[in-house]
Amino acid sequence: MNIKIQHFLPLLFFFVACKSDQTTGDATNSFLPLQIGNFWKIDAQNYTEIQDTIRIDGKLYYKFYSLVGGDAVSTAYLRIDENGKLKESWPDATDKEYTRAQFNSNVGDSFYTLNDTTTNDYKVTVVEKTDEKITFSFDMVNHDNLKGKPHQVTYIKGIGLDDNWKSIKIDGKIIK
Repeated sequence: MNIKIQHFLPLLFFFVACKSDQTTGDATNSFLPLQIGNFWKIDAQNYTEIQDTIRIDGKLYYKFYSLVGGDAVSTAYLRIDENGKLKESWPDATDKEYTRAQFNSNVGDSFYTLNDTTTNDYKVTVVEKTDEKITFSFDMVNHDNLKGKPHQVTYIKGIGLDDNWKSIKIDGKIIK
């Protein structure tokens, strides 16, 4: 049988392009499962969903679209790097990355979100970590009025951001 490889190349590209699994690993083991279609909803006026992916500076980011109060819209581009750091970047600022979380950290470990000592550079400290949950405390240590007034952000393994979600879809499954 004399079959030329060029006949199969379009099929190969088709199957690779149609690959539906956009996860960054097993969703149940991630503190922020990344897959197009995942969503976290309070109601029709308050939700976040992963809509797409985009490459920024050659790195794959997931597009998080949020609607708040029915009229405020936010878009964030997030990825988890090879060291378990949750990174944010922007298509119009490709040279910047903001560290939102370091999931491989232990209680007491600290890092900076921008690491540039500007007013918006938070010092983040892990204040709680179990096999199922991690909580970060964010303090604007370079801000005259907000220094010493931290807020906390918690992630639940297999779920993502801990909030008052009424409905959650992860990896194609409604889990709440």
